[in-house]
Amino acid sequence: MAIKKLLIANRGEIAIRIARTCKRMGIKTVGIFSDLDRKSLHLDYCDEVFGLGAGTLADTYLNIPKIVDAVKRSGAEAVHPGYGFLSERAPFAEAVAAAGAIFVGPRPDSIKAMGDKLSSKALMKKMGVPLLPGTEGGVKEFSEAKTAADRIGYPVLLKASAGGGGKGMRIVRKADELKASLEGAQREALSYFGDGTVYLEKYLENPHHIEVQVLGDGHGGGGHVYDRECSIQRRHQKLVEESPAPLLERHPESKKKILEVATKVVEQMKYASAGTLEFLGDDEGGFYFLEMNTRLQVEHPVTEWVTGVDLVEWQIRVANGERIHQGALVPHQRGHSIEVRVYAETPFDYLPTGGRVHDVQLPVGPFVRIDSAIYPRYDVPTEYDPTLMKLSVWGADRAEAVSRLRGALDELRILGVQSNQGLFYAITREKNFIAGDYGTPYLEKNRAELKRIFNEEQARLMPWLAMGAVETLRQSAAALESAAPGAAISAWELSARRGQLREGT
Repeated sequence: MAIKKLLIANRGEIAIRIARTCKRMGIKTVGIFSDLDRKSLHLDYCDEVFGLGAGTLADTYLNIPKIVDAVKRSGAEAVHPGYGFLSERAPFAEAVAAAGAIFVGPRPDSIKAMGDKLSSKALMKKMGVPLLPGTEGGVKEFSEAKTAADRIGYPVLLKASAGGGGKGMRIVRKADELKASLEGAQREALSYFGDGTVYLEKYLENPHHIEVQVLGDGHGGGGHVYDRECSIQRRHQKLVEESPAPLLERHPESKKKILEVATKVVEQMKYASAGTLEFLGDDEGGFYFLEMNTRLQVEHPVTEWVTGVDLVEWQIRVANGERIHQGALVPHQRGHSIEVRVYAETPFDYLPTGGRVHDVQLPVGPFVRIDSAIYPRYDVPTEYDPTLMKLSVWGADRAEAVSRLRGALDELRILGVQSNQGLFYAITREKNFIAGDYGTPYLEKNRAELKRIFNEEQARLMPWLAMGAVETLRQSAAALESAAPGAAISAWELSARRGQLREGT
């Protein structure tokens, strides 16, 4: 029986994105919200909404009994978890099924198998997927770690078995750094994930973060939906994503092999729904399995741009029992797409910000996409992910995509809340990025040049970008009023002036 009503177990921009596809498919949607999210835009896109009450994340969006109760009371036949929150929690998928609803995602056994980095690596090894040299299990004692590091060769990377997002991770370049780094990684892993197990693997000096989107029907059908590169990161978290991956475009044989590997994994696991195989690549085109995310990825829009595939639609179609034939689904990539994650944080120190969005002006035009849940007078909470929006573009080739992204960033105005938009403004003008020549150390290596570009362009075009235009102009209202007719005024000044007029200030 086809799904007619679906509960979205998430918030913000991803909840809106799922609701849009459901509406196009004729599926009614049920939204959920915490008390803090009573004014969240995603509620406007759902046919029904259920409150989760006040409290922490554990009391609301991570509270399985509350969400399952909303499923039962709403009569929803399916649940889409989005990403983050409960999306990779096998007990949630099991609870949804126990409530008589369909979990729009992988089977619980797939989530469990890929949820632990050590067990997932063991499974990938059996399938013949390339792995970085490292330990097959966790290490607890310093003596174990030292023996392993000596065998692997420095530099090595300590990583939490149960975690992600850079938590419990340490780079160790010399033997005398190992003991303190091991203890620190174990403490952090235990604090964040309740499991202090860490393991070692070889550290690549200029690694590339390569992904392959996969889609399976649970019966061995499906396979890869092509590649992405997500190497520009801060604190091991992605900021810029693009498809195709520049590294693999320089190494077509590696691209062919990595796509074949990904399809093999889908077939052998009989994987269901969307997922992503993540790899580390080196400058010579070698690639090594990193982890598998058993959910939709934040950066999925770039894959949708270059393939024409609505990944959420296919998740729902698979949940409805539809089979997938790889060749018919994605025959080839078309053009190039790049996405940036605009966060409520300072551009170069990555410090979280918050506050009220006084005004927002979104870029429009051909081949520009915005995924966002902000609006004028929206108060940005600091309790959740700092994403203000995802801005993605498409071009016939990478050069056109970079140019289009630069233009879209020039048009974007977010007033009242400081964001990292200026960082992307600089990145799209930096020569190594323009050439597609970068790895994960990109921000550290090019920090001085990016700040120079940022400061130069800010002084010339965007004097209030980094400090909150509306507040700055309120303090200099006399200067605004006395501006001579026909005087040159920056676009940011004009946007801020409009914001003042709308608020009657």
